[in-house]
Amino acid sequence: MSLPEYLMSLLADQYAKPDIERILEGYCAQRNVTLRANALSSSKDEVASELDSAGIAWSGVDWYDDAFVIETARERQIWDLPIYEQGKVYLQSLSSMLPPIILDAHANEDVLDMCAAPGGKTSQIAALTGNRAHLTACEMHAPRADKLEHNLAKLGARNVVVMRTDARRMDEFFRFDRILVDAPCSGSGTLKTDNPKGLARFTPKLIEKSKKSQRALLSKALTLMKAGSTLVYSTCSILEEENESIVRDCLSKVRRQGTFELKPPEFAGMEAIPTLPSTLDEAMTVCPTELYEGFFVVRIERTA
Repeated sequence: MSLPEYLMSLLADQYAKPDIERILEGYCAQRNVTLRANALSSSKDEVASELDSAGIAWSGVDWYDDAFVIETARERQIWDLPIYEQGKVYLQSLSSMLPPIILDAHANEDVLDMCAAPGGKTSQIAALTGNRAHLTACEMHAPRADKLEHNLAKLGARNVVVMRTDARRMDEFFRFDRILVDAPCSGSGTLKTDNPKGLARFTPKLIEKSKKSQRALLSKALTLMKAGSTLVYSTCSILEEENESIVRDCLSKVRRQGTFELKPPEFAGMEAIPTLPSTLDEAMTVCPTELYEGFFVVRIERTA
């Protein structure tokens, strides 16, 4: 197993040996393809029927009815299905389905997705709210913004304004009821021992670049929260310096602007998700496995 020494050092500083062993097992595992039924144009039953007809075995998860674990096919076989071409399903990791669920947006609320491309979480929020929330989705890079708009149209996500801008520079005139900050990160939760290119990208320089973006995004997001609003911060990293440390640092600098509280995720079936210890009791750190990517999610509420 040729994992970067730098990564192994970071894991050793943060986790006990049994947890490191679990992480390494996850890095070695062949991860299942997962997808969700797009509730804007389909249903769990329709997708299940189409998968059955194609001879593709699947199973569900306890915490999200629209999620499917594909047991006997790879992504390319899903691409060939009419339900994929018609936007009735969206290929998405189970872990990345968690932030929109924890965000728990409702109809008529103003919702901001600060790092929206390629649109998986934005379209999931639209589906969870039945296209009745007022969504703003930010993406500053033109090709990624094009992809975001394409996917939102394909999936039938309506009531979404795509802002081709750097969310870190949003005018503080804006205020939102719900904000999702799925920040760029090192990807330490998604590394695979059979992907040398991904391993080669994992460097101290990448960590420092990610931390700078994470800190700027979360700091800005906290200033855009209405009183009584909810923010979810997430990354596909399992490293404290990109997660708990960023949250602590940003909250410590914004206390005078309002009252902010960390709240634990609460949704049915969450006990089935494999987790790692976190230095924030309210946070969820998902352990990489054959089903899940390593992931971090925490919910922040502004009470005043």
